[in-house]
Amino acid sequence: MREYGRHVQKMVDHILTIEDKERRQKNAHAVIELMGFLNPQLKNIEDYRHKLWDHLFLISDFKLDVESPYPIPTEESLRAKPAPLPYPKRYPRYYHLGKHLELVINKAMSEENEEKRSGFAHAIAYYMKLAYNTWHKELIPDESIRSEMNSITSGQLEFTNTPYVKAYREREDRFVKRGKGGGFQQRNNRNGGGGGKNRPPQQKFGKKRFK
Repeated sequence: MREYGRHVQKMVDHILTIEDKERRQKNAHAVIELMGFLNPQLKNIEDYRHKLWDHLFLISDFKLDVESPYPIPTEESLRAKPAPLPYPKRYPRYYHLGKHLELVINKAMSEENEEKRSGFAHAIAYYMKLAYNTWHKELIPDESIRSEMNSITSGQLEFTNTPYVKAYREREDRFVKRGKGGGFQQRNNRNGGGGGKNRPPQQKFGKKRFK
């Protein structure tokens, strides 16, 4: 194992040649301490000493005959490859809205409580407006959202409150151009951004005189 270096490998090879069991066990514990010192990042792993003992047997090619405080691993258990995870295959009907919103729409359409159903419709309309605003600078009209929701749900869901989503254009309107010099500066407002009555008095700085 490269993270421990060739010197640890030579120590483990030397332990394999020791015939005295007690001396071999003592040297194995010394190598474990050295391996932990060389790789302090393993201490962040839960039960890191178990990991060190597994690495010790792996370095010895599973030939080391010592007593371990943990179950002694085998070559098959350490080198076994995990089973591949199946990739979820989802094919949403409306790609621009995603599969999760389709699940929420199905949940809303199966809801019998009218108040919860209306809350679902408002939340769905808000997400549709937010998703559109992610890829476009201008804000989509509510009629377009209402028309698309009617086509998706066959007229079973309707929202009454207008979902408010801040558009990028509203953020750009906060800045005005500086005339001929170019560049932008933030608009002054009455509540503390620019000058006027609410602006704190400027402090005068000058040379301090000493007697």
